Amino acid sequence: MRGLARDDSGSVSVEAALALSTLVLVLMAMVAALVTLGAYISAVDTAGAAARAAAIGLDYSPPRGRVSQTAAGGLVTVTAHIPAPLGEISAQAIFPEES
Repeated sequence: MRGLARDDSGSVSVEAALALSTLVLVLMAMVAALVTLGAYISAVDTAGAAARAAAIGLDYSPPRGRVSQTAAGGLVTVTAHIPAPLGEISAQAIFPEES
């Protein structure tokens, strides 16, 4: 029966390495989600600023990302696209044109 006994030395290290790698992956996902949330807030802000600028006839150049605008029926519609770790984030804003 002595042959059936196994040496467990090192098993704690393996378990700790697996747990630590899982923890690191979860933390990385949380950081990526927070940065993506920040990109969404930036997209909303950029779309609003670009729509306000377009409504009064000014050009707007965003600090990052890109904007596209259309004007129809007295309304200016601007869509902002901001790059993020989990994909590109878009937000839209609509303002009435000023004459």
